[in-house]
Amino acid sequence: MALELRTSLADSDLTSWILALHTGFLRPPETSEREVELRRGQIDLSRTQGVFDGGRCVATFRSFAQRLTAVGGADVPADAISNVTVSPTHRRRGLLNRMMEHDLRVAKERGDAVATLIAAEYPIYGRYGFGPAAWVTEWQVDVPRAGLDPRHSTPVDGGRIDFADADEVRKLGPALHERLRSRQHGVIDRSDIWWQNNTGQRQFPGNPWTEPFYVFYRSPDGSVDGLLAYTADDHWEGNKRPHNTATVLGLTAVTPAAERALWHFLLSVDWVTRVNTGRRAPDDLLPLLLADARAAQVTSYADWLWLRPLDVPRLLETRTYPIEGSLVLDLRDGAGLAGGRYFLEAGPDGAACATTGRPADLTMDIGVLGTLWLGDESAVRLAALGRITEDRPGAAALADRLLRTPRRPWCPDVF
Repeated sequence: MALELRTSLADSDLTSWILALHTGFLRPPETSEREVELRRGQIDLSRTQGVFDGGRCVATFRSFAQRLTAVGGADVPADAISNVTVSPTHRRRGLLNRMMEHDLRVAKERGDAVATLIAAEYPIYGRYGFGPAAWVTEWQVDVPRAGLDPRHSTPVDGGRIDFADADEVRKLGPALHERLRSRQHGVIDRSDIWWQNNTGQRQFPGNPWTEPFYVFYRSPDGSVDGLLAYTADDHWEGNKRPHNTATVLGLTAVTPAAERALWHFLLSVDWVTRVNTGRRAPDDLLPLLLADARAAQVTSYADWLWLRPLDVPRLLETRTYPIEGSLVLDLRDGAGLAGGRYFLEAGPDGAACATTGRPADLTMDIGVLGTLWLGDESAVRLAALGRITEDRPGAAALADRLLRTPRRPWCPDVF
C-alpha cells in the first residue's frame, strides 16, 4: 500500500497522529480523550501534516505562525516548525523531505520571511537550508561558594521583590515578555496558550505539574520589570543539613537592575545550596554577578534556535546595522526558495536589499545566512571553515562589522 501524505489533517486523523508523535519521541504509545482535546485546542490542523500507511500515521509535522525579534527590536513573520517525527519502521523513505518541502513552499507563498525550529538532532536540518542562529547555556551555581551576601538580597536601587500567583503571572507576564521581545533579538512571541501551559492552567496527562514559586521585581516607580519562576526540592543530608536545589523555569528581566535583583534574591533563599539556571543566553550576567564566578559551572552549552531564510531582502532590511557598508551576497539554495545574488546597502539609518547582477563579495549556502542574520556568528570564522567563499578580499571582515552584535541573541523558549 502506498504511503499517503496528508498536508492538512482532518479531526479524525488526530488520535493516530498523536500516537505517531509519541512513538517518534520514544514516549509511551498511548493517548487519552483529554490529551486529544488539549492538542486540538492548540494546533492548526490546516498546517499539520502526517504520512499514513493504511490507517496508521507514521510521520508527523506541524507549523504555526510566529513573530521573531530581529537585531534592533523589529519583528518578522516566521514559520515555526515543530513536532517533527518519522516512526522507526518508516525511516529513510524521504518522508521528512516531502513534509518539509511542502511546508517551506507554502510558508514562502504566505509571505513568511523565515522558518524557525529547535533542532533535536544537529545533522538533520542543514540540508533543508537551516543554520544554527542562537545558542543557550545552562549553569549550576554552588550557592555557598558564590560569595553573595544574603543580608543584601533586597534590591539596592529601591525596587522590591514580591511573590505572585499564577493568575497574576497570566495577567502581567505577557506585557513584560513583549517588552523583552522589543529589545532582545532572537526572542519569539508567546501565545495565550503558552501562558496557560506554563502556569498550570492547561495540564497534559502524563506530565506531572509542580506549582512553581513566582516572583516579580518592581522598579522604584512601581513598574513590573522582571519575573522569576522556579521550583525547589526538599533534600537534607542526615536530616541535619539542608541541601536543596532551586531550578529556574524562567527569568525575564527588561533592565539590568531587575536581572541582578532576581538572581541575587534566588541565590539568597534559605536552605538553597544549588541553583540550576535553565536555558540562558551564553553571555548572561550571572557568572560575573557572583563574587566567585567559578561557582557557576556550565552544565550545557548547545545550539538552540535554527533559522531558514525565505525572503532575503525582507530579513536584511528589517534588522539594524551599526555602520555603513555594502555587500553582494551570492546565496545558494538547492530548494529554489531564496537563492540568488543580492546587493545589501546598510547603515545606522536603514538598509536596502535587492537582487543584482554585480560580482559577488561573499558566496554561501542559504543556511549560512540563517546563522549570520541574528549577529551571533563570525563570517571570518565561517570563511576559515570553508563555509563562506570570500570573493572580494576583506568582505568577510566587513560582514562581521555590519552583522555582529555586542550582546548575543537569545531564544528562551522551546517550541
